[in-house]
Amino acid sequence: MSTQINVVRYASPIGKLSLASIDGKLVHLDFEDNDDRLKTIQTRRFKNLEWTEGGAAPAPVTDWLDGYFAGSVGVLPIDAINMVGTPFQKSVWDALITIPSGKSVSYAGLADQLGNPNAVRAVARANALNPVSIIVPCHRVIGSNGTLTGYAGGLARKKWLLDHEAAMLAKAA
Repeated sequence: MSTQINVVRYASPIGKLSLASIDGKLVHLDFEDNDDRLKTIQTRRFKNLEWTEGGAAPAPVTDWLDGYFAGSVGVLPIDAINMVGTPFQKSVWDALITIPSGKSVSYAGLADQLGNPNAVRAVARANALNPVSIIVPCHRVIGSNGTLTGYAGGLARKKWLLDHEAAMLAKAA
């Protein structure tokens, strides 16, 4: 593994994104205004790595983001990302990927889907620690009463992403 985490900025319609990669694999994607969160999370996961800025993000990731924000969702090659987490976190992130674009599920529903209905808070915590937001769609998880809750990028962005995906779904129908 490299000794560097490279951070590249990506301009999206809802704010600049920070894309952090190691050896050409995306390890973190978050909004630029959450860079402190990015460094805290990644310092825990990847100790003693030097942070650099510039260069290029992995092309499959930027190609996917370009398509997503243009209104189409392709499949991102899984080998373009490296999600480091506990087995439980990974099971939550894997479940998030199964939520179709334009749809949402509650935290309780996600816990049920994982076969552990009492793990709502643990599911919410794993959701919050998702290292590659948007790509692994943590924004598709909502409160049991249908309200928008808990998004590190802010609820306005969460609403934008859900509305964007609903529009993509309607356009495809």
